[in-house]
Amino acid sequence: MEYALSFSAADLAQTRFAVSPMWEVVTSFRLLNTETDPPLHRRWAAQVRPRLRSAGLDRGWLAALIPGAGYLADFLNPTPAGPFPELAAELAAIRAGSPENVRFDLDTIAGKSRGGSARPVARLRLLHEDPEAVLEKVTDEIQAYWELALAPYWPRIRQLLEADVFHRARQVAEHGSAHVLNELHDTVSWDDGTLRMVRRACALTRDQTGAGLLLVPSAFAWPRILTRSVAPDPLQLAYPARGIGTLWEPRATKATDAVAAVLGRSRTLLLSELDTPASTTQLARHSGLSAAAVSQHLTALRDAGLVTGHRAGRSVLYARTAIADALLTPVG
Repeated sequence: MEYALSFSAADLAQTRFAVSPMWEVVTSFRLLNTETDPPLHRRWAAQVRPRLRSAGLDRGWLAALIPGAGYLADFLNPTPAGPFPELAAELAAIRAGSPENVRFDLDTIAGKSRGGSARPVARLRLLHEDPEAVLEKVTDEIQAYWELALAPYWPRIRQLLEADVFHRARQVAEHGSAHVLNELHDTVSWDDGTLRMVRRACALTRDQTGAGLLLVPSAFAWPRILTRSVAPDPLQLAYPARGIGTLWEPRATKATDAVAAVLGRSRTLLLSELDTPASTTQLARHSGLSAAAVSQHLTALRDAGLVTGHRAGRSVLYARTAIADALLTPVG
């Protein structure tokens, strides 16, 4: 089905981009909340799914609000205030959201669920009865999900999303917004002040949105475009970012000899092992170093900005930063 939305020149002038942590929460959880193996994210999903099951996050508030298919609650994706908001700011916006909007989304979910898969009714009822109190629990769970599933990988994901924004912003400067909209996705086109979207399951009208247009690249939205339309906010389009197919490919580590001459072989070895996030115990097992030695080296690497640590249940997952990725990539 095709939907045509009319935009004015003023709307087009207000088109902007944003990288949204909450869109990545929603779209990544949606991928994990299906029985299929996501082809582009298989490597990531294989690491994350066991953590979610262990923490019980596969059957909590997010599971109630984010199905593998179907309607997504708009209140989970407040309009970003700037181009690169932090998760904490978006969680605060969710908690400060209108109870009426939350209840509207829950009523829509209930209507959609009548003809499809059932959602955890008790949780949705509690949220409907007291949104302001229950949203604290929802955002606490989002924070826990973030630490387990996205924070260890965020430098890599954010680098991809920022690269998409900078590329398209350059295209806007060189060719105009209309050109970028026509290149955004095969289901989206722009012609003579009209934005057309095809193959959509949900109806969309212009009076559901405010002025402007917000474009949000996503690592996990593929293969579709997702929308948020809540007046008076601008229409949000979450679209697949460029380069998703290479997101989880191992980073080059051929420069280890040169790096080892500066950092030492043990610390360089640990950086090489951290192509995927790992705990101290896992690193000790893979590297042959003692857990105490690994812990000492990781502290030094974290102080130098080369690794980050993220709480995952009873352990901490360490991940390479973008600086470390660049350090291990051969020059020329």
